[in-house]
Amino acid sequence: MSANPRQFSLLKHRPLLRFVTARAAATIAYQMMGVGVGWQVYDLTHKALDLGLVGLAQFLPSILLVLLVGHLADRHDRKMIVFTAQLVEAMALFGLAAFMTIYGVNRETIFIFLLVMGTARCFEFSTLQTLVPALVEPEHLPQAMAATSSVRQAATIAGPMLGGFLYMAGPITVYCVSAVLFMISAIMIALLPVRQTKAHREPASLKTVLAGITFIRSNPVVFGAISLDLFAVLLGGATALLPVFARDILFAGPTGLGILRASPALGALGASIYLARSPLAGNVGRTLFAAVSAFGVMTILFGLSRSLLLSCLVLAAMGWVDMISVVIRSSLVQLDTPDEMRGRVSAVNAVFIGTSNELGEFESGITAAWFGVVPAVLIGGFGTLAVVLIWTGLFPELKARQRLQKG
Repeated sequence: MSANPRQFSLLKHRPLLRFVTARAAATIAYQMMGVGVGWQVYDLTHKALDLGLVGLAQFLPSILLVLLVGHLADRHDRKMIVFTAQLVEAMALFGLAAFMTIYGVNRETIFIFLLVMGTARCFEFSTLQTLVPALVEPEHLPQAMAATSSVRQAATIAGPMLGGFLYMAGPITVYCVSAVLFMISAIMIALLPVRQTKAHREPASLKTVLAGITFIRSNPVVFGAISLDLFAVLLGGATALLPVFARDILFAGPTGLGILRASPALGALGASIYLARSPLAGNVGRTLFAAVSAFGVMTILFGLSRSLLLSCLVLAAMGWVDMISVVIRSSLVQLDTPDEMRGRVSAVNAVFIGTSNELGEFESGITAAWFGVVPAVLIGGFGTLAVVLIWTGLFPELKARQRLQKG
């Protein structure tokens, strides 16, 4: 007898609860590190372009290692890959803190450690996405994804604010606390009772390594969903420029930066709680396009705001509609992909996500250097709306999709 999705409860599902607790610890660590690095780099150089380079340093390993990451995730113990990656992230942060204590710090040193973090994160993030389907039944996956996102977004709220508060004691404190949280997460992941399907594995070849790209390209719904998110957030993401807004436009300081970074997560938390209680019933394709359009409009409003309160409210609204997009996209990718290919498909999907986030930060830094901070955000918002119009015509199958599950 199939389970009723409305009977799903995160508190009653012990393995998933342990997973989201571990992910919350890692998310808090990553967000704290983001606040510390962002403020420290801008404090050192006062250049918006350098904030873009922070994103580029974290993104480059993903694009270089995408095929290897997916191949390993489909052939080896996925939770041990995550465990190892998070330990490397912890060691990198401890190393950065130690280097700063002994030798001081400069921009180049931070970028070197960010490259190490980015390399570990591409293994962690890609493989993490494959663990949720191994913890719950397929009919519970959309609600499990929403529940997981709820906890993760709560951590994304707490992380930047905690990072901003701890930064008053210095960046070394931020990096050390983040490292400890990564270690806690790694240990909890290693103890998860994950079931991994023992499917037939083809011998390694160029064809099997490229299978994730081939599958996505041949599936217009999956390809349309992840590419829409890619270009929308690539153009519309203003996260990299928040230190500039906090310091030079809103005059809010490190604590204000933490609040600004937490605001999208607050909105996303509200949306994920709503979706966990009221799953999307139909018209998921149209809902996806509407959510991305609203994201573009909110980006424009954020660029025009000169009030900290209004900016936080707009960022919260951006987080709400972005979470709707994330749940739809991630559910479509996981539900439409066979388990034996989830590692490779998730690795490619992670590159799309990393492109829209970290490379989006680089794009924001470049356009801010060329046109100014506010025009860069406005260009991104209008560009997002243009992408929605183009994708509506390019992917009619995605727009017509009624439900998350096929059929």
